[in-house]
Amino acid sequence: MLPDRLETDRISLRPAVVADAGALFAAYASDPEVARYTTWRPHASVSDTEHFLQSCSGRTAACTFALVERGSNRPIGVFDLRRPQPSRVEYGCALGRAYWGQGLMTEAVCAAVAWAFAQPDIWRFGAFVDLENHASARVMEKAGLIREGVLRRWLVHPNLGPAPRDCASYAVTRVEGR
Repeated sequence: MLPDRLETDRISLRPAVVADAGALFAAYASDPEVARYTTWRPHASVSDTEHFLQSCSGRTAACTFALVERGSNRPIGVFDLRRPQPSRVEYGCALGRAYWGQGLMTEAVCAAVAWAFAQPDIWRFGAFVDLENHASARVMEKAGLIREGVLRRWLVHPNLGPAPRDCASYAVTRVEGR
């Protein structure tokens, strides 16, 4: 239903496991700046990250990948693929701040888009982003996703307050006949 692994020249996406908790806690999960526009609060301990990874195992319509630099098995972020319907794939991601601005997440999104459209029954690949999260919006645009519109009061980002915030919907779709 979802890929076992995705690879690019510089990164590998492999299933995240509980043993990744320490590295993921240090790389991104404890960082308030990484968590700023997410639907979760920064993790207070490695135990929080372990619980998150345990909750990811066993899902069939979603997979949380550890994003690792090629040649290393040390996770520097996560990439979540979800298939809420057979024809649609959505993603979410987080990357350690030390790795921002290097194009690694754009590579991950491009690899996921390529995988998705190699599947004959997937017609849409997309995500939502807070209107103020310009860096993530730019990643989506560089990966070929198109801003479709604004979803008012769409998601709560607890690090920014209790009220749902406006988000932009981005997607790329399969063209009929391809």
